[in-house]
Amino acid sequence: MFGLESGWLVPAAGMAVGTLMGHEARRHHFCTMSALERHWYAADSRGLRAWVLAALVALVATQVLAIAGFIDTGSSFYLSEPVPVAGTIIGGLMFGFGMALVGTCGFGAVVRLGGGNLRALVVLTGIGLAALSAQRGLVGQFREALIEPLSLDLTDNGFAHAGSLFAGHGALLAAALIAAAGLWWVLRDAAFRADRGKWSVGIVIGLCITAGWVITTLASQSLFSIVQVEAGSFVMPVGDAILQIITVTGVLPDYGIGLVGGVFLGAAIAAWRADDMRWEACDDARELSRHLLGAFLMGTGGVFALGCTIGQGVSAASVLALSVPLAMVSIAIGARIGLALLIEGEPFAFLRSRNRAEPAE
Repeated sequence: MFGLESGWLVPAAGMAVGTLMGHEARRHHFCTMSALERHWYAADSRGLRAWVLAALVALVATQVLAIAGFIDTGSSFYLSEPVPVAGTIIGGLMFGFGMALVGTCGFGAVVRLGGGNLRALVVLTGIGLAALSAQRGLVGQFREALIEPLSLDLTDNGFAHAGSLFAGHGALLAAALIAAAGLWWVLRDAAFRADRGKWSVGIVIGLCITAGWVITTLASQSLFSIVQVEAGSFVMPVGDAILQIITVTGVLPDYGIGLVGGVFLGAAIAAWRADDMRWEACDDARELSRHLLGAFLMGTGGVFALGCTIGQGVSAASVLALSVPLAMVSIAIGARIGLALLIEGEPFAFLRSRNRAEPAE
């Protein structure tokens, strides 16, 4: 029977939250890679502002509920583990570049798969296998030997998160300051203010991330089994989902696996309701190889950086992890280089274009 004592409650809750996330993301075209591309090449920042709004909503809601005692942010591995400085930079660059090669992130790939995109299936399979290798396999040995020793442990100095820089309710104060500055930027754009769909998807995804913290915190306190306190990521959970599908692990699916399944289900429902189900595949071997390479870079880089655009950009941001700025800047740089290579033919063409645009002194 499903109840508070049942370990199945956690993945079931993850699937419910993921269904809502996937439905809204598919309905309102929420995609980090698409948002960055349109921001850089079409001067359309609505998608990027929706993503920032999701992070801000998750930040404020998470910190308020943490103060109220509903969320145990201290148990999050974003705060309890040393900051992987080298891993965050290298992994972020890898993830961003891979994201440009495939045209979306891990979350976006699950959403696309829900609409029948078989390229996304190739990407997710590659992400999952690469993540497993980087976490537990051959690549993981390289990570443990060369990447992890360069991590920076700030917990002994009281700087586990940005809120530690403030006294008392420092996290809430930091969240308020960041939210105020972020909302000022988000609301500056008149086109975004008029786009109710972008507003909706940003708010819903932010609240869904917060819901993940609440659900896993309550489960960790109520169940006899060990429950990881988490909110949402789409790198390692994809690999765990593959393991659950192909083998008997002896362990019940966790919240992250349920979330991945729910996003797929929600996206499929949205695509079906909009009559937008389309079977799509790679056009040729060149496109397939590009997607496989991108998937490997995303899966490996996501593990190195402890997250993806949702894992670091929204989940980790909601608990004020100090790795977030480093990770997101690295991901953005990697994506910019990848897009320049694909669109302009040279990885650093955007730097030359900017220099040409600058007036001579």
